[in-house]
Amino acid sequence: MKITKKTFPIVGMHCASCSKLIERGLQKTPGVISSNVNYGSEQATVEIDNNVTEEDLGKAVEQIGYKAVFEKEKPANELKEEIKKVELKKLKLKVIVSSVLSIIILIGSFSGWNPVLLLLLTLPVQFWAGWEFYLATWSGLRNRAASMDTLIALGTSAAFGYSVSSILGITEGVYFDTAAVIITLILLGRFLEARAKAHTGDAIKKLVGLAPKTARIIKNGKEIDISIEKVVVGDKLRVRPGEKIPVDGVVVEGFSSIDESMVTGESIPVDKLVGSSVIGATINKQGSFIYKVTKVGKNTLLSQIIEMVSQAQSSRAPIQRLADLVSSYFVPVVLILAVITFMAWYIAGFPTAAFTNLVAVLIIACPCAMGLATPTAIIVGTGIGAERGVLIKDAQSLETAHKIKTIIFDKTGTLTKGKPVVTDFSDNSILSIAASLEIGSEHSLGEAILERAKELKLKLKKTTNFRSISGKGIEGKVGGKMYFLGKPDKRNSEIENLEKEGKTVVVLVSGIKQIGIIAIADTLKEGVGEVVSSLGKRGIEVWMVTGDNENAARAISKKIGIKNVMAGVLPGQKAEKVKEFQNVAFVGDGVNDAPALASADVGIAMGTGTDVAIESAGITLLNKDIRSVLTAITLSKKTLSVIKQNLFWAFGYNVVLIPVAAMGYLNPMLGAFAMSASSISVVLNSLRLKKIKL
Repeated sequence: MKITKKTFPIVGMHCASCSKLIERGLQKTPGVISSNVNYGSEQATVEIDNNVTEEDLGKAVEQIGYKAVFEKEKPANELKEEIKKVELKKLKLKVIVSSVLSIIILIGSFSGWNPVLLLLLTLPVQFWAGWEFYLATWSGLRNRAASMDTLIALGTSAAFGYSVSSILGITEGVYFDTAAVIITLILLGRFLEARAKAHTGDAIKKLVGLAPKTARIIKNGKEIDISIEKVVVGDKLRVRPGEKIPVDGVVVEGFSSIDESMVTGESIPVDKLVGSSVIGATINKQGSFIYKVTKVGKNTLLSQIIEMVSQAQSSRAPIQRLADLVSSYFVPVVLILAVITFMAWYIAGFPTAAFTNLVAVLIIACPCAMGLATPTAIIVGTGIGAERGVLIKDAQSLETAHKIKTIIFDKTGTLTKGKPVVTDFSDNSILSIAASLEIGSEHSLGEAILERAKELKLKLKKTTNFRSISGKGIEGKVGGKMYFLGKPDKRNSEIENLEKEGKTVVVLVSGIKQIGIIAIADTLKEGVGEVVSSLGKRGIEVWMVTGDNENAARAISKKIGIKNVMAGVLPGQKAEKVKEFQNVAFVGDGVNDAPALASADVGIAMGTGTDVAIESAGITLLNKDIRSVLTAITLSKKTLSVIKQNLFWAFGYNVVLIPVAAMGYLNPMLGAFAMSASSISVVLNSLRLKKIKL
């Protein structure tokens, strides 16, 4: 049985209780292994077997009273936004109409208008504007659950029903203004909250907006523009200066400089030659070139980034479990407290106060702010990371990153560039002869020698009588003379000193005489020293792991400023070394780093690394900048700080105001205003993350 993960938007949720209701409904669907519904991102993530269809999932959600959105002729998120715009227009109309009517009802209540007239004015507010509360309550009752809509429906219905009974002569007192104003304020709060929440997903919208709509394809010698959907793997596309690259591919003709900042966060344009990879949605700055398409649709890097960010925003952080646990018990507890409040005041001989305090407790206790506290901050935090080239795959990684006590860096390709370069050589003539011998070489050391000779524009000569000596080096005749280039048989102080620095030394020999040396090393990435120093100041212990021998490893670590070194570690041993630590992060890039990345509390993969490494990591540095490790840790710390502030406000608001309402010090209408304000404040506090310095 094949198990797949599917994420899709949900429309119509009003609180954290709604998400729990949908979760439960999806979980009951045959073939659904697990379900997770995030109120903040309005997304559902399910694990299903191959027998479950989108129609099955859609029906399960619809039966509960909500709408699941799946990809049809348009992307699901785009369809969701269209539906939400329509819903927002309807909500705006309800807010305007109910506001006007509520003001008239308030004036009429204080002016002693006829109660029947007030009843007629309240009916549209109660049963047209507030109808969604009744629908949600009925859906909850059918599924044996209660939500904030249940509290609102009960509270306003109590006020409305009590007033009607007063007209019939059963009770005394008219509270139509209470029912109308509460519904109006809550709808206004939802409208403002929806407007504010729309900005939490700005990062995804920006990423989606990057994708170009057309491509210029070359067919039968002609160039024609086609829609991006018609591009297939293998097509050859032309990109002119200033244009966006349609999809991923490899350059086959021409060269250019490409701005990849919108995907990787790297501000400096990257030069592209024949054989270079190009990323869809990046901008061609200079030359015109032709490239062959390698990935389209959901397989492109941009689509994968959008999917990963979307999934991260829908995932639950460990800290959210507390809010979820409290919310699950909250509504039933509030209903009990409301009944106790009513009975206490009624028995004490204050029936009117009993009624108003019952309504106040029901309204003030809605746990909206609690449901928004964590997910809104996660959505904004992961979005900021994506904009800076730091791709966070799940909320747990975002939460855990700032807690790490130890960070282990793989050496090659992570701390170093992963590409050998010539660092020392005797003189230009020695380098010229060595490069002439290495023409056509596929060895990485040979490529480094040729690259350095090219940089210095040295003239190379034809090599004859070429021979490769396995495990030792190469030999050949250059300019009528035989030369050997390879490992030194004997070591002088100069060679020993270079080797102590972690460099590989090759010697050029003519006859039996050593005439020159060339030292080759893998150079450090820019900013490595700065990162290590900053981590140390933050109290984080830094380690380096490498397969190099102890001397070579120590030479590199000394340059960087890393005191702790694990040398001679085989690829398969890295994961075991990681498991020896607690609260540990591992930073790597290769296939052999994947187990270690997966074993760490937080795995951080370099964007230059392999797909396997990136898949195994919780955080990927798409911008290829090692300094982004600091960015990820800072972002984690700031996001968690905002979440704690949100939760403190949400919990504190309910803990303080429920007793105040029960004791009769809070008017129900003021309670409705405070409840709406608490939700909006949590969203606005999360949006503050957009202004933080990383």
